[in-house]
Amino acid sequence: MAQLISRLRVWRGLVLLLAGVYFLVPMGASVWFSVDTNHGIDFAAYTGLLSAPGFLDSLVLTLELAAVTVAVLLLLLVPALIAARLGSARLRAVLEVVCTLPLVVPPVALTAGLIGVLRWGPDYLMDTPLFQTFVFVQDPKFPLVLVIAYVLMSLPLAYRALDAGLRAVDVRTLVEAARNCGASWPRAVLTVVLPNLRGALLNASFLTLALVLGEFTASSILGYQPFAVWIYTVGNSQGQMSVAVSVLSLLITWVLLLLLSTAGRERRRNTTTH
Repeated sequence: MAQLISRLRVWRGLVLLLAGVYFLVPMGASVWFSVDTNHGIDFAAYTGLLSAPGFLDSLVLTLELAAVTVAVLLLLLVPALIAARLGSARLRAVLEVVCTLPLVVPPVALTAGLIGVLRWGPDYLMDTPLFQTFVFVQDPKFPLVLVIAYVLMSLPLAYRALDAGLRAVDVRTLVEAARNCGASWPRAVLTVVLPNLRGALLNASFLTLALVLGEFTASSILGYQPFAVWIYTVGNSQGQMSVAVSVLSLLITWVLLLLLSTAGRERRRNTTTH
């Protein structure tokens, strides 16, 4: 038995070593490329980011889009999934099919469909109040059409994260207990069910945030310039700066993942203590 455990540790260490090499070698090469110049090591690609044209605008736009996307997604999914848990199993099956359907639709096809709708609207709704809606969702300052695309793209990821959290919680029993204690339906959901879904909510939010930070296809085809498109644009003229931004965005994503993992561990520790 001890020999088997020793072998498992060796294989686990080997797998971790290979994974570390797989991730760290490209990362190190990218960092070296971003600071290596003909005159030696230079961090100008990093120090000049804040003054780079369009950097802050694209970053702020992406973070705003991500925040709105997360909010819309949670407001749509959480009540629907809780209602499905409290309802019939058929409703859960229908909801699963609807939420996982975007997995089989490529982003290019999804964007082409959005473009078709946006072109159809002005032709047939020019004389109606709905025409202003088409104009509003395409506002370059905050393109809501990208939020629609991001919500559809991140729907399967968020659904899986929330569904896994709900499977670990007896929603019906929690709600019935809260109702027997005199709580209303909204209060039972807000004060009893949602605190037990904190980890699932964080996972869904993080996955959505990661998708929005790295999404390129839809925003590029629709003609907007969030952070990923800005990195690509800068890469055509300033290769080192684009790599520096990519490295920083990857580090930000890792930091968020570590914060999420830490929050999950603290939550489990508090639950175990109490």
